[in-house]
This record gives sequence, structure tokens and C-alpha cells, in this order.
Amino acid sequence: MTVDVLAILLGAAALLCVSAAASRSKHPFRTGLLSAFCGIAGLGAVNLLSGSTGVAIALNYGTALVSVALGVPGVVTLLLLRGIFFV
Repeated sequence: MTVDVLAILLGAAALLCVSAAASRSKHPFRTGLLSAFCGIAGLGAVNLLSGSTGVAIALNYGTALVSVALGVPGVVTLLLLRGIFFV
């Protein structure tokens, strides 16, 4: 199994879990949209504050997908992964 296939499978599983969690609320579409907006805002805030913190997350398809699909916990995970692998 290649890395691309594994990444797609993990992304699909994460999106399925987030969709299942959002569907349990009273307003699932609004909950999912709010989570996606908070993820994009969190990614923007990290990059906006990168001048003073020295930590930035590159904006590409992968990071955008993670921040939209998983929201703020996805952005925090990206920060942790950046800290682990690029110290």
C-alpha cells in the first residue's frame, strides 16, 4: 500500500468520524460549517502570528483539508506534528 492510498484512507476515516459526530447535534450542517470555519480561522491565526512565534504551517491541499475537515483539533495536531518532525 502506497503512502498516497494510506493518506486518502486515513482522511476518509477522519471525515467519516467528524460527519458522524456532527450528525448527532440538533443542527448538523451548521455544526459542520462552524467547525470548518473555526479550523480555517485557526490555520490563519497560526500563520498570522508566525512572525512573533516563529511557527508557521504551510498552506497546501493537505493542511487545508485537515483544518476544514477536523477543525481546531486538526490545526492543533498539525502544530504538534510540526513540532515533532521539524524541531
